[in-house]
Amino acid sequence: MTNTSSGTLTDVARTAVEGRCPVDHSAFTSPTGCPISPAAAAFDPFTGPYQVDPAASLRWSRDEEPVFYSPELGYWVVTRYEDVKAVFRDNLLFSPSIALEKITPTSDEANSVLAQYDYGMARTLVNEDEPAHMPRRRALMEPFTPAELVHHEEMVRRLTREYVDRFIDSGRADLVDEMLWEVPLTVALHFLGVPEEDMDTLREYSIAHTVNTWGRPAPDQQVAVAEAVGKFWQFAGTVLDKLRKDPSGHGWMPFGIRVQKEQPDVVTDSYLHSMMMAGIVAAHETTANASANALRLLLEHRDVWEEICADPSLIPNAVEECLRHSGSVAAWRRLVTDDTTIGGVDIPKGAKLLIVNSSANHDERHFDQADDFDIRRDNASDHLTFGYGSHQCMGKNLARMEIQIFLEELTRRLPHMRLVPDQEFTYLPNTSFRGPEHVWVHWDPTLNPERVYPAVLSERQAVKIGEPSKNTIARTMQVDALDRIADDIVLVTLRDASDRPLPKWSAGSHVDIDCGDVSRQYSLCGHPDDRTTLQIAVLHDPESRGGSRWIHTSVSVGDSVRMRGPRNHFKLDLDADRYVFVAGGIGITPVIAMADRVKAAGRDYEIHYAGRSRDSMAFLDRLARDHGGHVRLYPSDEDTRMDLTTMFTTPVEGSQIYSCGPERLLTALADATAHWPDDTLHVEHFSSTLEQLDPSEEHAFAVELKDSGITVPVAADQTVLQALRAANIDAQSDCEEGICGACEVPVLDGEVDHRDLVLTKSERAVGKTMMTCCSRACGDKLTLQL
Repeated sequence: MTNTSSGTLTDVARTAVEGRCPVDHSAFTSPTGCPISPAAAAFDPFTGPYQVDPAASLRWSRDEEPVFYSPELGYWVVTRYEDVKAVFRDNLLFSPSIALEKITPTSDEANSVLAQYDYGMARTLVNEDEPAHMPRRRALMEPFTPAELVHHEEMVRRLTREYVDRFIDSGRADLVDEMLWEVPLTVALHFLGVPEEDMDTLREYSIAHTVNTWGRPAPDQQVAVAEAVGKFWQFAGTVLDKLRKDPSGHGWMPFGIRVQKEQPDVVTDSYLHSMMMAGIVAAHETTANASANALRLLLEHRDVWEEICADPSLIPNAVEECLRHSGSVAAWRRLVTDDTTIGGVDIPKGAKLLIVNSSANHDERHFDQADDFDIRRDNASDHLTFGYGSHQCMGKNLARMEIQIFLEELTRRLPHMRLVPDQEFTYLPNTSFRGPEHVWVHWDPTLNPERVYPAVLSERQAVKIGEPSKNTIARTMQVDALDRIADDIVLVTLRDASDRPLPKWSAGSHVDIDCGDVSRQYSLCGHPDDRTTLQIAVLHDPESRGGSRWIHTSVSVGDSVRMRGPRNHFKLDLDADRYVFVAGGIGITPVIAMADRVKAAGRDYEIHYAGRSRDSMAFLDRLARDHGGHVRLYPSDEDTRMDLTTMFTTPVEGSQIYSCGPERLLTALADATAHWPDDTLHVEHFSSTLEQLDPSEEHAFAVELKDSGITVPVAADQTVLQALRAANIDAQSDCEEGICGACEVPVLDGEVDHRDLVLTKSERAVGKTMMTCCSRACGDKLTLQL
C-alpha cells in the first residue's frame, strides 16, 4: 500500500533523515499487516466530507492510495474506475452477498423487535450468489426490457403533471417533498403492481429499510427503525397474499407470481416476499435521490439548465451526465472469496470491500475533466452508478425514463425556476445512497409560459428508453455561410448557435446533420485547429434520399441546424512513409483534410482526383494553391481516366492508400490493390450495402455476454443489436447500417461474419471486435465483453 502523511513535506523529510517513518505504524495496521496512512485512518463515510460529496472527499485516494483499509468501517475501500469496474465484473471472486448486510450491527433489542414480525429478508437479485442468481434474473427480466417499459410512460407523465399542477402557481416549492419523493414511490408501487388501496401504507415504511441497512442509527434509534422495518416486512407479505389471489394484472409482482407457477424452484414464496420489499426500496429511493441530485446540479449550472430548456433533445444525455456526476448510488459492497490483488494491493480472502462507484465516476483516468459538468460528454454513459456486469441494476431504464420526464415537464413549464439562494443541502447519513433531503426553488408565477401559451402543456419530447447513444448528443449550429464551390456543390460553414467552442476533430472526421426528416453524414473539410466553425461540402445529388436536396433547397444563411459529432471512423495513420489519396467526386471532402495533415507533417504524398468535369470538381483552387504538384486531376470530359491497375501494379513498401468516392471506384480500387499488404487500403463509404435480413438465408445463434453472465439468443431475422435491446442490455448505436461504427463491441470468442463497412481487413481477420447492428456469427455462438 502507499503510505501518505498528514504532515508537511518538511516534516516528512526531517523524519526520513532521522531514520523514522512519517507514518505511525503502531497506531493502525490492516488485516494484512500493511500500515494504514493517516488519511485512511481518518476516513469516515457517515460524517463530514463523504456525506457532502463522496467523490470529492476521496480525490486523495484516487490520486495516492486507490485501495486502502478503513479501520473505522473494517472494509477495504476501492476508488478508481478500472478497479471498481473489475470488482463489479467478477461476481464470483467478489461476492455480492454482503450488499444488503447491515453496515452497522444492530442491538439485541432491535433484533428482538424484528423477530416479533417474523422478519426474514432472504437473498434477492442484489445480494445473491451464483448459481442461484442468474436463473432468477433471467426469469424475472421481461418487465424491465425497453419494450415493456414503454407501457409505463403515460403513467409517469400523468403523475408528474399532477404533482407539478399542485405547485405551479405557488412561486415556491421544495421539489423533494412536493414531487421527487412521492412520484418515484408511486411509480415503483405501480410497477410492482401494488393495489392502489395499499400504496399509502407502504409509503410510510420504505425509508426505514435504507436506514436499517446502510445507515448508522444510534442505539436508541435502532429499536424504532426495527419497528418500522418489521411493519414494512409484515405488510409487504399481506399485499403479496392479496396479489396471489389474482395475479393476472400488470406489474412485476403479478409477473413473478405467474413465473412461480412455471418455475417454482427458481421463484419461491420467500423469494417473492423479499423481492416485494427490496423492489420498493430499489425502484423508489434511488430514483428519488437521483432526480433531486439532477435538479440541484442543473439549477446550479444555470447555463446548462437554460440550454436544455431551449433544446429538450439534450435531456437524455443530460440525465446520463447527472447520473455520472452526482448519482444517487455512492457505493456498493462485496465479499472477497479468495486471496487476490486489487490495484496492486493484496486483499485477503474474507475481506469486505466498499467499492465507491461515485468516486470511480470522477476518475480522471477514464473521464476527461471528470469534475466538470458536461452534458455533451461522449462517454457519460460509461458511469458505474447502475453498477456493471451481471448485477447491473435491472431498473436502470425505468429510472432514466422518470428523470427524463421530470426534466421535460419542469423545463417546459418552469424554465424560469431557480434555486432558493443560501439554502443548506442535507443528506440522510449512510454509506451508499445519497440525495438532498430538500431542494427549495422559487419563481415568478406570472411568468409561467402556460399563462400566455397554453399549448405548451400539449408539447412532448420523445423519451429515450435505454442508454443514450454517445452519437446522439446534438448541438444547435447556425449556418454562417453558403458558398458555391463547383456545379451542384455548396460549402456550408457552421458555427455553434451559442458561440461555444466546437469540439476538436481530426482528418477523416464527419458530422451528422439532421436534414428535415432524415439524418445524413458529411465529412469535415475545414481546418481542425479552428474551434469556431466547421465546414462541410454537399453535392446536390439527383439520386439523393433527401439530405443533399434539403440542404440545397431549404437552408439559408442564418438558419439553425442540428448536428451530432464530430466522429472519426476513417482515421489517418501518420506513421507511413508515403500516402496515395484517391478521390472520386464529392469524395474529395475528407481527402483534402487528410492531405492538409500529411503536408503539415512533412510526409510524401500524392492526390488522384476524378470527376465529371473541372466545373463539377470541388476545391480545385485550394488544391492548386496548397498541394500543387502533388495533385493529378482526371476530368471525364477531357478523356482522362484513372488507370488503377497501372497505378498500383507494384506495391510500394511503407505506403498507405486512402480513398473516398462512389462504390464503383472503391470496388475497382480494392481489386487493383488486392496484392498489396493487408490494411494498405483505407476507404470511406457514402452509403450502406446492407440488405434486409432474409431468415431463409440466415441462421440463429447465441451471444454469451461475459460481463453480464447471460446468454442471449439471436433469431435468424434479428440483429445482435436488436437481441441485446430485448434482453435489457445497454447497447450503443446510431446509423444501424454498418457504416458509422457506433455499435462496436469487443469479441472474446467465436468467428464473426463481418458485414460492416468500418473495420479493416486485418481487424476482421483478428476478429476481436464486431458491429452489432449488422455482423453475425459464422457458427452457433459468439462471446462478447458486455
